[in-house]
Amino acid sequence: MIGDEFATVLERAKGGDERAFAALWRDLNPALLRYLRLGGEPSDDVAGDTWVTVVEGLRRFNGDETAWRAWVFTMARRRAVDSGRRRTRSAAREDSWRRQVATSAPPDPAEVVQRRLDTGAALDLVARLSPLQAEVVVLRVVAGLPVEDVARVVGRTPGAVRVAHHRGLLRLRALLGQRGVTDRDAATLP
Repeated sequence: MIGDEFATVLERAKGGDERAFAALWRDLNPALLRYLRLGGEPSDDVAGDTWVTVVEGLRRFNGDETAWRAWVFTMARRRAVDSGRRRTRSAAREDSWRRQVATSAPPDPAEVVQRRLDTGAALDLVARLSPLQAEVVVLRVVAGLPVEDVARVVGRTPGAVRVAHHRGLLRLRALLGQRGVTDRDAATLP
C-alpha cells in the first residue's frame, strides 16, 4: 500500500502525471493479477481491461486508499464477469484459437516463474475453495480490503463475507494439514 502519500499520488495521477499513475499501478497490479487468476479468465487481459476502465474513470474517483482498492477490484470483477460472458458466447471459436496458440507459442517466461513461486502454490490451494470463499479470501488477504468493501465487491452482506472468509481459512488449514503442515509448523514460520 502507498500509505500517507496516497492522496498526493492520486491527485497527481488525476492531473495526468504518468509517474504517479505508474506508482498506483505498481502498488495494486500484482494483487489484482493474483485475484483475477482465480476466475479462470486470462488475467492479463482482464487486468488490462480493468486498467483501461480505471484510466477512463480516474478523474471521477474520490476516496482514500482503501476505497481506491475496492473501486479497482470492483471494476476488475466486472471485467472478469464480462470476459466470462464473452468466452461463453464464443466457446467453440476460443477453444480452437487456444489449441492453436498452445501448440504454436512457447510458454511465457513470466508465467513459468510465477508457477514456481510460493504465491502460486498458495493460490492453487485457494483455488480449491468454493468460488465465493476463494474470492473473499483473496480480496481480504491479498488485496487487503476490509469486510465491508469485499461485501460490496462480491454483492453479499458483510456477515456472509465474514462467514465465507472464516470457512475458507478453515478449509485452507485442513488442506495444509493434508500436506503435512501442522499448527506447530505454522507457528515456526516468520
